[in-house]
This record gives sequence, structure tokens and C-alpha cells, in this order.
Amino acid sequence: MKIVAIIQARIGSTRLPFKMMLSLHGDPVIKWVVHRVRKSRLIDDIIVAIPISEENDILEKYLQKLKVKVYRGSESNVLSRFVEASDSINASHIVRVCADNPLVDGVEIDNLINFYQNNSCDYAYNNIPKNNNYPDGLGAEILSFELLKKVEDEVTQQHHKEHCLSYVTDNVDKFNIQTFNVSDKDIAKPNLRFDIDTFDDYYKLSMKEINIDITSKKLIQICEET
Repeated sequence: MKIVAIIQARIGSTRLPFKMMLSLHGDPVIKWVVHRVRKSRLIDDIIVAIPISEENDILEKYLQKLKVKVYRGSESNVLSRFVEASDSINASHIVRVCADNPLVDGVEIDNLINFYQNNSCDYAYNNIPKNNNYPDGLGAEILSFELLKKVEDEVTQQHHKEHCLSYVTDNVDKFNIQTFNVSDKDIAKPNLRFDIDTFDDYYKLSMKEINIDITSKKLIQICEET
């Protein structure tokens, strides 16, 4: 088994252009994501899947400085980009991390992997508070490369190509989808959200006294105090 984290990133964003390179307490948002995913003990490798378009050249150049693998593929067909990135690194299982989540937690990624390995399911997640008590943005999603390839073969709608795992989550009758609660009650705050989708999201995190190595428990403590 080779478990690979694929970080989905791009420079273009309608709501917050260039956000991957925006400075969050001194480091670009994308550095936060890569740095924090690297804290996972169960991930065997990391690759950042970015579009092939020229505007993303600057993102690739920066990622090379971080000494992280990069795969470039279709901008509109993110599903094919994921399949190709997975294939290029011989992944048997994929942990999808969205680069909108600068506070993704390596510990919670490992909790996700452990859950997936110990439960019979096609797909598991802890990145959003849907049927679980996780805050939004600390976790990830996991599935096998075999299933990812099957999804690519079945998908016809552009929506499912652009939102690469939405075909799985939209077809609960076809796939065994599972999630779980965070065990630490101090982190069990489903009302909190740590995505960066808009300038307001970016502003709020920029105004918090946080750093790139902050634990989820400390993060939540700070957010609840301010």
C-alpha cells in the first residue's frame, strides 16, 4: 500500500485570486498546507496537482523551492488531473487535501487513514462537519486509486470532473461512504471553519495570533477567546 497526499491547488480563483501565494503570517498559504501535511506519519508521499496554464508557473516555481513533487494537468478536468498525478507516483490510495485549508492537521489526516484502514468503506472523510463533529478544514478525504479510476470512467458531467470527488459523494447508494467524530472534545467544534475562500476568510486568519506549527487544540482555543 502506498498512500499519497494529493494537494489540489491553483493560482486562479474567482473569489480570491492568487490566494495560494498570499502571505499568511509571513509564509504563502500553499507553504502552510505543504508544511502541515508533511507532519502526517502515515502519508508515504506528497504531490501537488496544479493546472498546466501559464499563470500557474509561479506556483510551480515556488513549490520546487519547497522540494515537493508537482504534477500539472487539466485546469477544468480536476478529476483527470488527480488520476494522472496518482498514476505518476504509483499511488495505491489517495488522500485529497484542498489547498484552501492552510490549517489542515497531520494528526487528523492520520486519524482519517487509520479509520479508513480499520473500516470497510470505499471513501472516508473528516474535512467537513457533515455527520461528524469536526471543524471545517482540519481533515481530508481518502479513497483507493482503483476507485478513483472507476469514477473517472463513469463520470460524464462537467461538474463531477471539476469537483473531482463529488461523483462519489453525490452517489451514496453506489458507494460506501463513512466518517467519524474527532476524539478530542476540545477540537470537536463543528461550528468553526478554517477554509480560505474569500478575502474575509483570509483577513480573519491573518488577524489571529497563529503560526504554521500551531496545534488544532491551540488554534481552537485562540479562536474561541477572540
